[in-house]
Amino acid sequence: MSLILSSAPHIKTKDTTQRLMLNVIISLLPCVAAGVYYFGLQAAIVLAVAVVSAVAAELVWQVLAHQKVRVYDLSAAVTGLLIGLIVPPAAPWWMVAIGSVFAIIVVKQLFGGIGDNFLNPALTARAVLLASWPAYMTAGYNVGRFDAVTGATPLLSGTASTMDLLMGNVTGAIGETCKIAILLGLVYLLVTRTIRWEIPVFTVASAVVLGAILGMDPVSVVLSGGLLFGAVYMATDYVTSPMTRGGQIIYAIGIGALIVLIRKFGDYPEGVTYAILLMNICAPLLDRMIPEKVYGYKKAKKEAKA
Repeated sequence: MSLILSSAPHIKTKDTTQRLMLNVIISLLPCVAAGVYYFGLQAAIVLAVAVVSAVAAELVWQVLAHQKVRVYDLSAAVTGLLIGLIVPPAAPWWMVAIGSVFAIIVVKQLFGGIGDNFLNPALTARAVLLASWPAYMTAGYNVGRFDAVTGATPLLSGTASTMDLLMGNVTGAIGETCKIAILLGLVYLLVTRTIRWEIPVFTVASAVVLGAILGMDPVSVVLSGGLLFGAVYMATDYVTSPMTRGGQIIYAIGIGALIVLIRKFGDYPEGVTYAILLMNICAPLLDRMIPEKVYGYKKAKKEAKA
């Protein structure tokens, strides 16, 4: 029997990539259920296309590149599910498929696969879809229970009640409307220790504080648009967020502040996508600027002056 010699500390854990990704999928089930309930069969089709396209793209890439097939780690399924939840329910299936393939091949695999991408794959795909097909990405919300409804999303109109925003009885992206479903997912992720609380809490808190300073309604800032979904599921991505606790706090504060600034002063009403992607780029710098103490390391004592 061969032994592996490695440096301390030696930490044993039952967590694997597959287990963590499964936790994320389970936490997303309330958002999936709410999306299908409000938007109907069209939303279910979008979600299915997004997941199947992402898994198929990763499988084909790994086979053609003669890599170890790792689709069973569920990371591609999570990426596809997230893409399906952040697009309009009436998005054409081919556009959703392109988004999933782009996220897996260009953003993830071309940079080395899982753990090596520096941008969130799902949000990068959303940004590309917004730039390529803005008409499809900014329309197509009025399906399912909202067939007879016309007009803008609550982020644009600001007319929805707090209860409607919490329950998801508004138009919007499939997984971003029902805030109660997102909060249920957050509780599950925290209880299972899949994510830490700092990033979601400081993202929301910074957005509320800056929004209040700029004269924006704090409730509307948090419950309208994709801020809460982005804070829980996108900003907490292991690969593209800082590793140090101090870095995570600054990272989260930056995301919340950028979201509010884009909404307040930008031409685009929803700033979650670009705010998180910009802070993804800053994450490695934050880790370098705010390093954590190395386990077992002690600073050398200064010699006493003569």
